Amino acid sequence: MAAKMRIRKRKIDVNQLADRILAKDRVALSQAITLVESTLKSDNLIARQLLEKIMPHTGKSLRIGITGVPGVGKSTFIESFGETLINKGKRIAILAIDPSSQRTRGSILGDKTRMETLANNDQAYVRPSAAGSALGGLHARTRETMLLCEAAGFDVVMIETVGVGQSEVAVSQLVDFFLLLMLAGAGDELQGIKRGIMEMCDGMVITKADSGNEDRAKMAKNQYQNALHMFPASEKGWLPKVITASSYNKTGMTETWEMICEFVEEMRTSGWFNHNRQSQNKHWMHEWIIQELKSQFYTHPIVAQQMETLEEEVMTDKRLPIMAAMELLEQYHQEIQLADDPKT
Repeated sequence: MAAKMRIRKRKIDVNQLADRILAKDRVALSQAITLVESTLKSDNLIARQLLEKIMPHTGKSLRIGITGVPGVGKSTFIESFGETLINKGKRIAILAIDPSSQRTRGSILGDKTRMETLANNDQAYVRPSAAGSALGGLHARTRETMLLCEAAGFDVVMIETVGVGQSEVAVSQLVDFFLLLMLAGAGDELQGIKRGIMEMCDGMVITKADSGNEDRAKMAKNQYQNALHMFPASEKGWLPKVITASSYNKTGMTETWEMICEFVEEMRTSGWFNHNRQSQNKHWMHEWIIQELKSQFYTHPIVAQQMETLEEEVMTDKRLPIMAAMELLEQYHQEIQLADDPKT
């Protein structure tokens, strides 16, 4: 008996989902994050409605960005640091942005495997996401995910970014405190990466200060602290501090937290903390406009129709790239004008 089976799309009750998130329902939180990360237009609409519902309950968490060169031990540090915060009574969420497979666009490293202790702790929530094509070491929807975690009542939201280099300073447009992890004696070949991120960081931790590496870590700490003194003073009026730490021995974790707390207290007193968040919201608005315009352009039928032909002409040197781009843009604008013209 061959019966036709019709698969119905499950409808999402936005109010119910929002209430579950506010009640600290971890399953609901995961469902909501999947929703905001979806590329389906129908899901995007529901996601925006959900974000509007939970928005009044956001903004109370401390947002920490954690970055560093490959091999510095970001995930190991975060697990040890996270355990320290939990022992201090904090509920923490870790948004781990992994490199993406160029074939599947999926996450490569899998932080739930690397942060096994935190992943199994009721006071922690670990969410790995693939960076995809997003720039700056972040997922395209990291901001929305962070707001959902705040609505779910997490005291601290940590964002572990992809260790890809100078473009990673994009995380500073998202967090309250930007922590840079460095290795002792990493070599001069990384100086270009170091300079760009060092000028943006609010604090630095020299990792792996154990197993006979303690003296080198202390030396690196002094060198980096001296280097930070030579940079132009930032408008926030804070001189980044440098700390040595060992994730294995769990040393330096409390000192790192005290440094962050001191920073937050000073920034709140000076007014910079709120000013920074307001500036980040404005930046987020403009970034969303750019993303939306880009999406509308590339998904427009006339652009999709002409794109493959023009790409082929550009690759075979039959047309200059800039001329092909201008032609697409002109056709797109003509179609938009025709659509807006009431006579048509």
